[in-house]
Amino acid sequence: MIDLDDTLRSTISANLAVHDRLELPLDGRRHAAVAILLVDSVAGSDQVDPFGATADDLSVIPSDVSDLDGRMAHVAGGASFVLCRRSAGLNRHASQWALPGGRLDAGETAIEAALRETDEEIGVRLGPDSVLGLLDDYATRSGYVITPVVVWGGSDVEIVPHPGEVLAAYRIGLHQLTRDDSPRFVSIPESDQPVVQVPLGGDLIHAPTGALLVQFRWVALDGRANERVHDFEQPVFAWG
Repeated sequence: MIDLDDTLRSTISANLAVHDRLELPLDGRRHAAVAILLVDSVAGSDQVDPFGATADDLSVIPSDVSDLDGRMAHVAGGASFVLCRRSAGLNRHASQWALPGGRLDAGETAIEAALRETDEEIGVRLGPDSVLGLLDDYATRSGYVITPVVVWGGSDVEIVPHPGEVLAAYRIGLHQLTRDDSPRFVSIPESDQPVVQVPLGGDLIHAPTGALLVQFRWVALDGRANERVHDFEQPVFAWG
């Protein structure tokens, strides 16, 4: 496990500060922001996840899914980030994995939008002083440019998912991102670019969320400044 402490905060801040962030033009696309929200978690506190996936749900994943059940359990412990399972009633990307976030309102910055959406979606209200830095923009197949904002939530954070937007919110230990089998890549006939997959719990996290998490690991945790993920492909089920 990785401790959520001042050393980690300083390390992440310093690594983000020397990263030459890739900023993409909108070119008619909509601008969105997400928060990579860093909090604490207790190992063993997530032994059961009541929300799984059906065989049909998993069948769209472009790889072997025989050992997957779609549940997010046994992933907590130490410094963590918050991952949401989107509500099944949403019009777009229902039930998919996502970081807290959404579209920028008129006149908003990416930082303001990420903090607002974190409050609205999971009930965590933080100020600009909690922001450690930004990662590269990522352009999605569905017409968005996403700006990831790394946010320090701290150890005493209560998460209350908004029932209309978030089915459940999970604290995922950062050590899960540094596994030897992560990330992994598969090919699909629809694209020349590799589809990125981040194995977590009983599921695989794909781009755009998966790509952002990989860059967070490489840049913020490993200190590999200027490692890019903008050309990591999304699976076809996320194109719409």
